[in-house]
Amino acid sequence: MRDTTGLMLAVAGALAMGYALAALFFTRFWRRTRVALFGWFALAFALLAAQRLALILFEVPPDAFPWSHVVRLAAFLLILTGIALQNRAPRGSR
Repeated sequence: MRDTTGLMLAVAGALAMGYALAALFFTRFWRRTRVALFGWFALAFALLAAQRLALILFEVPPDAFPWSHVVRLAAFLLILTGIALQNRAPRGSR
């Protein structure tokens, strides 16, 4: 069986970079518009980037950590919370 550790680290690094980039874009949109939805998205993507960085730094296979799934669930719940709050806000505050 081939060792895929290097490949897994490269993919995790690319994902972390993509999540961090998305967090930066949403942070910029939030700072420009002050729409809370962008802030929720920025927070969620920052959490996903931190999760990927933790997997890289600790060099543990992603399936070995059940907490990594909990972190991803928390990030997706942040996105859902942001969408729900945005849809409940009055029309003038959107």
